[in-house]
Amino acid sequence: MAVYATDGLLEVLIEFAADREPEKANVPIAATPAGELTGVDSQLADLAPEIPVLTHFYLPDAAGSVNAVFGVDLGTPSGGAQARFVSHPTGPRAVTKTDDLAGVVLVAVPPWEVRTVTAFDRNGTELELRRLDAEPPVERIE
Repeated sequence: MAVYATDGLLEVLIEFAADREPEKANVPIAATPAGELTGVDSQLADLAPEIPVLTHFYLPDAAGSVNAVFGVDLGTPSGGAQARFVSHPTGPRAVTKTDDLAGVVLVAVPPWEVRTVTAFDRNGTELELRRLDAEPPVERIE
């Protein structure tokens, strides 16, 4: 099974992991159907329109005070997060017992480069991670 993620998302996640070091990063990630993306047509042409592509992350500290007081998580959208990004500043490049799990877990280790990100399923089985030069649609609040 392959996991698809945009180059932009992976680059931002790596920057976030580097900024958090020596602490671990733990970030929920959401997907956009491939048919809604724009980008390199040759990459997107091979994907069915309904294939999920990891495109968005949600800051783990967003709305923390509301959650602490009222027990309402406003940091993750109502549709939920389909994946999670975690960093392991001292290794290993694997899913660990202390990681928060999701259907797909992206794990990064130093050096903080996109090539050090590996995808796993919730059981710790490595998955193929395919990077796409694509962008999700622009969202506007009216």
